[in-house]
Amino acid sequence: MSMASEDLKDLLVNAGLNLTFGTNLFIGRMPATPDNCVVLIDVPGREPGLDYRNELVYEYPSVQVIVRNNGYKEGWEIINSIREYLHGKHYVEVNSSEYKLIKCTVEPAFLRWDENNRAEFVTTFDMQKQK
Repeated sequence: MSMASEDLKDLLVNAGLNLTFGTNLFIGRMPATPDNCVVLIDVPGREPGLDYRNELVYEYPSVQVIVRNNGYKEGWEIINSIREYLHGKHYVEVNSSEYKLIKCTVEPAFLRWDENNRAEFVTTFDMQKQK
């Protein structure tokens, strides 16, 4: 079973948002370049769901999305387009994983200006993943 960040990466690459893995879309780490990019980071989610036989039925991973951009407005527009695309997705299969629901649980927000005067925005998505 793949990491939730890998699955979201594949959804975003195919979303028509001009995101290309390894060029302006990354997993786990914010690179020094390019200036304008998106990073997906696996963060703690809820506890796994068990059925009445104590067998794992659902996982509840969470992924934080960070958008960095030279322009404040442009960064804001990118993170909101990601939210609009992912929030409420349901019954979607990607990389042999079935997601019953993907939802934005932390509204997009300005995080900081980095050391190179680039704006960073953050949001978080929680998922219900069929085991």
